[in-house]
Amino acid sequence: MIAQIGQLLVETVFSLLIYLLLARFWMQALRAPFRNPIGEFVVTLTNWAVRPVRRVVPGFAGIDLSSILLAWLAESLKITLIYWLRGFVPGVAAVMAVGAIETLRDSIYLLIGVILVQVVLSWVSPYNDMQGVLNAMTRPFYRMFQRFIPPIGSIDLSPLFVLVLAQICLILIGGLEGTVVRLF
Repeated sequence: MIAQIGQLLVETVFSLLIYLLLARFWMQALRAPFRNPIGEFVVTLTNWAVRPVRRVVPGFAGIDLSSILLAWLAESLKITLIYWLRGFVPGVAAVMAVGAIETLRDSIYLLIGVILVQVVLSWVSPYNDMQGVLNAMTRPFYRMFQRFIPPIGSIDLSPLFVLVLAQICLILIGGLEGTVVRLF
């Protein structure tokens, strides 16, 4: 029972940090505006970790390498702590490989979450402050489908197709993770 409580706490704290770091990474990579409530929230809660690492790991071509590196390391530490709580000591290579795969999976879950929030907000409050950042984070993914499938009756179906593609990617990542775990 204590191990379950510990696992819940580790997963909650580390997942929040990982998703914030990934949001910061993707917002910068997709050129989403940071001057909004979401951007300010993400920057405020991640600056304590990103700023010191940024001195050692600079960005490259507009990509915030420090945020993605921290997300990967936090994911790897989360996996290690969960294994320790279960009484298993994992190898470093296995943890780092699974951490990279889990970071990719978390990025896809972040995309799914952003799409769902954007769709709901477009129905309830289409002109709110968050639409700018949500549009910037989803527009590149929607564009792939909007070239081939125009809006039908002013309803854009591209979020549905992106969600289906994201689910397919999650299935493939699950198979990849199983293969990596068996290798180690």
